[in-house]
Amino acid sequence: MSAPSDAILQRMMALHPKVIDLTLDRMHRLLAQLGHPETRLPPVIHVAGTNGKGSTQAMIRAGLEAAGRKVHAYTSPHLARFHERIRLAGTLISEPDLAALLDECSAANGTDPITFFEITTAAGLLAFARTPADYTLLEVGLGGRLDATNVIARPRLTVITPVSIDHQQYLGETLAEIAGEKAGILKRGVPCIVGPQAPEGLEVIEARAARLGAPLLAYGEHWHVQADRGRLVYQDETGLLDLPLPNLPGPHQIQNAGAALAALRHLGLDERACEAAVTRAEWPARMQHLRHGPLVDAAPHAEMWLDGGHNPAGAQAVAATLAALPRRPTHLVCGMLNTKDVVGYMRPLAGVADTLTAVGIPNEPNTLPAAETRAAAAEAGLAATEADSVLAAVTAIAAGEPQARILICGSLYLAGAILRENG
Repeated sequence: MSAPSDAILQRMMALHPKVIDLTLDRMHRLLAQLGHPETRLPPVIHVAGTNGKGSTQAMIRAGLEAAGRKVHAYTSPHLARFHERIRLAGTLISEPDLAALLDECSAANGTDPITFFEITTAAGLLAFARTPADYTLLEVGLGGRLDATNVIARPRLTVITPVSIDHQQYLGETLAEIAGEKAGILKRGVPCIVGPQAPEGLEVIEARAARLGAPLLAYGEHWHVQADRGRLVYQDETGLLDLPLPNLPGPHQIQNAGAALAALRHLGLDERACEAAVTRAEWPARMQHLRHGPLVDAAPHAEMWLDGGHNPAGAQAVAATLAALPRRPTHLVCGMLNTKDVVGYMRPLAGVADTLTAVGIPNEPNTLPAAETRAAAAEAGLAATEADSVLAAVTAIAAGEPQARILICGSLYLAGAILRENG
């Protein structure tokens, strides 16, 4: 049975499509109508970057909560249910609260133009302003400078995770241009944790920070992190931490953990909170091991994974994770949006996967047709076929190779469909 918020969200989507139109004017207007909730939030930690935003935010939240802090968190997109986007003082927003907030924001906006992401972000900020907490974690939706979350005049801290090429149609063709958009979350005098960056990206971030007098705490200069003999070793001016490896799988989670630890140390948290950050974080669809549900039942002897990464840097992280696992025949089931660099995504995976089965993303108008995904995989050097659905692909793979490792990948929208159907 659908919830009242589902009907409201559908109505909002019809009125305010999922278009991307980066400007802050509409957001400022609606927030003024709502009484400026963005000025009444618990201290804000604002997180931007191309890859690793969500994982880094999840680790910061795990650390803060282990230290007894109450934490609001805003993320996007959701996977299975919209409620995942708004976490109030540690708990996903309730259905009655979400429905009431969406109605309130819709009434305040009236017939004025606004995007779906903007009006739902306003709902999140309104919820955060009305619920007591110690911190607010805001994940940027796209870019930074003109993202709907970038309405906080003075956050407590900003974080920029690794920047790479993605969303060029909105953020610019070069890495320097994209880094400039991400650096738009920097605020005068507000410290910023900077994860590992390409030199041309770091140069842009440093230049903007210098103009704003925003102190930088940058990887490789102010803090260092690495895996060493099965442990995570982090070091900054305060000293050294010797911690377990992150519970989120993949070598790339080392650098995400480093940024989270730098943030927590800057906020004055102790080693116990830092350990919880790396061992207790939960972030679905990032190399998530699926252990139950219809897909697992269809391939009971296979090892099933799910990942929502969708750009070349994300694929490199997935490839490194797969390469670090014990060798096993590896088959990809892949569905992607038609806005992505599909061949660029496939290339890093060609070295670690035996085959790829292309699928469409269910109920997603911007899905790339399976035939085009298959053609891109072939261009990237992967042996590729098509299937009508993920279930059909998994069943066919398991029939030919029962002990296979199967990774469903290519899009957070595909991952969300899998989690809804396979939960």
